[in-house]
Amino acid sequence: MTNVEIGRRGEDAACRFLEEKGYVVLERNYRFEKSEVDIICYRSLAGGRRGEIVFVEVKARSGDRFGAPEASVGAVKISNVVHAARAWLYEQRMESAPCRFDIVAVTFDADETTIKHYEDAFDAS
Repeated sequence: MTNVEIGRRGEDAACRFLEEKGYVVLERNYRFEKSEVDIICYRSLAGGRRGEIVFVEVKARSGDRFGAPEASVGAVKISNVVHAARAWLYEQRMESAPCRFDIVAVTFDADETTIKHYEDAFDAS
């Protein structure tokens, strides 16, 4: 399986996982200039409070021989995700909407898929 195929499978698994947790996927693979957000979703909050936009970086690997997928989200990747997220919020006229940045790490082993969700994994500063 190629890296592109692993990435696509990882994003598909992450979307299903998030939807099962009650998130609503708004967009996938949003690009702005050279930056990208893998998944943009909405999460409503308990008690009728205003929900939040969640920008998700998905990292997928086949096996763990190169370490945990989430460990590969470095400063440059974070900067690119934040850049694209700001553009998306501007385009949607939602600059003041509450939002957060999550990472979903997907590991495909021989017969098992492991998904780890890191909420509020980094911020826009």
